Amino acid sequence: MAASTLPRPSPEFNISLTGGKPVSLSQFKGKVVALAFILTYCPHCQKTIAVLGKQQAEYGPRGFQALGSAIEDMAASALPDFLKRFSPPFPIGYNARAPVLEFLQHPMAARLIMPQLVFIGRDGLIQAQYAGDDPFFVEDQQEKNMRQKIEELLGQGEAPPGKGVPAGKKKG
Repeated sequence: MAASTLPRPSPEFNISLTGGKPVSLSQFKGKVVALAFILTYCPHCQKTIAVLGKQQAEYGPRGFQALGSAIEDMAASALPDFLKRFSPPFPIGYNARAPVLEFLQHPMAARLIMPQLVFIGRDGLIQAQYAGDDPFFVEDQQEKNMRQKIEELLGQGEAPPGKGVPAGKKKG
């Protein structure tokens, strides 16, 4: 199977929310986005959503935004119970499988191993993409790996600390 092109511009992508209103990636332009494609019944997907929830709370004020999309056949009907059970602090909706595969650059006939996690930089480029069988998701390393990727992307395009006072000058 051919690998996805990285980095690549993120195409516009809309996620249907249970209230009927969609959320679009373009709403988060200028932020670092982690987009998780999940199955609501998948334990590995549920863990990924829990970790992203912690990271949304921690990194949200610095310009991080987590998003999720359930892609199983009955996702629209499964999502309300999932949201009630896990209470994610970020938008999770649903999509049909075909547009997700296109977004991921994943061949239609190839097996899709869940979850799928995509990191988009402030510049709108997809910088990283991981499938559920990637070592990135190893049980005891997943949270650390996700944290490192978020920190790396948040650091890109940020002003260096202390900017504003010329070197050798004192405030005051």
